[in-house]
Amino acid sequence: MGAQIRVYKRRIRSVTATKKITKAMEMIAASRIIKAQRQVAASSPYADELTRAVTAVATGSNTRHPLTTEAEHPTRAAVLLITSDRGLAGGYSSNAIKAAERLTERLRAEGKEVDSYVVGRKAVAYFAFRERRVTESWTGFSDNPSYADAKAVAAPLIASVLAETEQGGVDELHIVFTEFVSMMTQNPVDRRLLPLSLKRDGESQDAAGPAKTEALPLFEFEPSAEGVLDALLPRYVESRVYNALLQAAASEHAARRRAMKSATDNAEDLIKSLTRLANAARQADITQEISEIVGGASALADASAGSD
Repeated sequence: MGAQIRVYKRRIRSVTATKKITKAMEMIAASRIIKAQRQVAASSPYADELTRAVTAVATGSNTRHPLTTEAEHPTRAAVLLITSDRGLAGGYSSNAIKAAERLTERLRAEGKEVDSYVVGRKAVAYFAFRERRVTESWTGFSDNPSYADAKAVAAPLIASVLAETEQGGVDELHIVFTEFVSMMTQNPVDRRLLPLSLKRDGESQDAAGPAKTEALPLFEFEPSAEGVLDALLPRYVESRVYNALLQAAASEHAARRRAMKSATDNAEDLIKSLTRLANAARQADITQEISEIVGGASALADASAGSD
């Protein structure tokens, strides 16, 4: 019985050590969420205003440009998938991957070839395990992206949009990431970055969400509307990629905090259960010892009575 008690105590020490780790990771993730939220809030106005500027240029001219012009028969699309570099975040990465797979199936059903661009070791490992081709990948900054990281990711995407189809160019650019809604809600979404969908009377469907209706001012473009769009194209893609990276980072921290809190709670429940089992085993051990003592005393008493 003493051996069983030692087993319980060893398991309690092991679970307690794990609980300390998960609790520390929960607190770290909680502290990083605030910074990530501030970065998302700071980047969103710039991305929204840049989209508004692009919309104003496109609606104020008849220029055909890859930023706004729909291909008559699109045959190729690029999909950027954003996941995490580390695990212990629940279903964060797997949900984003599933959303990307659904988008890929839909694009292929429309007769389009899909070029995959991935951010995060989880997505890289997913494609590598299935021996599927990845056009380009980036790792090492999923939980704390910078604008330089966004520019590095956006550069090959912009090049593929501007290239001819025969040279590996694409007609559409999509992005799949996890949108940060609140501390408890993060939704994997897919958005089309290019070409930017334009509606009449200032109504535009941008990469940030639902259609917005507003009266756009009239502009005169120097040197030309096409030149302005050429200058805005990389800025637009970079700002949208950066905003998506920041939202994904905030979502990753929130998902990890939630997963670590659940793990900590489970560890506490397991410690309570093991403590009860250890107490029951110790009580049974004490009861057995008392029974043996009483039995021995009774045997001695009987032996003394018999000798008399």
